[in-house]
Amino acid sequence: MNTEFTFAIKRISFDEDYQPADNTRLTTNFANLARGENRRANLRNALQMIDDRFNALAHWDNPKGDRYSVELEIVSVDMKVGEGDEGASFPAIEMLKTNIVDTQTNQRIDGLVGNNFSSYVRDYDFSVWLLEHNRNRSAFSVPEKFGDLHGKLFSYFVNSAAYARNFAKLPVICLSVSDSKIYHRTDNEHPVLGVEYQPNESSLTESYFRKMGLQVRYFMPANSVAPLAFYFFGDLLNDYTSLELISTISTMETFQKIYRPEIYNAHQPAGDQYQPNLKNPDHSPTNIVYDREERSQLAVAQGKFAETYFIKPYRQLLEQWSANYVADSAV
Repeated sequence: MNTEFTFAIKRISFDEDYQPADNTRLTTNFANLARGENRRANLRNALQMIDDRFNALAHWDNPKGDRYSVELEIVSVDMKVGEGDEGASFPAIEMLKTNIVDTQTNQRIDGLVGNNFSSYVRDYDFSVWLLEHNRNRSAFSVPEKFGDLHGKLFSYFVNSAAYARNFAKLPVICLSVSDSKIYHRTDNEHPVLGVEYQPNESSLTESYFRKMGLQVRYFMPANSVAPLAFYFFGDLLNDYTSLELISTISTMETFQKIYRPEIYNAHQPAGDQYQPNLKNPDHSPTNIVYDREERSQLAVAQGKFAETYFIKPYRQLLEQWSANYVADSAV
């Protein structure tokens, strides 16, 4: 299929020396941690938390609990609109790629791409389009075709030659559970992912990610206090190795402890029936500085950026492409 879109993938190490570039999406969670006077301590502490959690989960043949460390790369995807040198480049997606270092065998093992996920178009959809659609309505509703364009762009990227050149497996994205839903513990337990939970109802987020081609399952790993939402293609339990899954759990659970300590650093673990509470006073904050209010404000600003530089200038092209695009069978 001929298309007006091509992708360029850039990687940068996320370590204690990381500093966000001027064009980095500042709503991205890891960029938020890497600013201000506490930036180096924030990063060092977060990375140590990831390593500690990885070793706790990968405990076999690891008597001292220090066999592994996790290296993170920020994956930035620029999408070029148009052919040749005339095409304009737009920052489409940012994700994280995990890599595992086995100090016992001196091996460097591929982890998973995905983990954290952010995109300008999603900011536009939720922080601009959805808000404007509901501004003068008495009851909340979702616009027609909401998420269609974003879902198809993501599907096209995952099926692209650029993705295949860079990544061996399809992405797994790991998010927080929703405080508006009730989760019920099941009898299903995975040796790495832990106990499975099921929500009482579907959500707009689930529907949005479904348009990206992603399914969702909820698991609470051993010694966690709340389930995580795993969005994936294919078979989450069998398509990935234990170490790959642990790299995602240790990374994203650490971030959630920092961003949502009321849920993920609560003193009481989720029971058979669980509703997350962002006002839960019975929790311990981490010593890592994170500005949730600023992140929310920036989501609106970056949604408007997408509207100005991508949605409005290319609206006709995007609508035509979206109407004709059919996802490849690979995903």
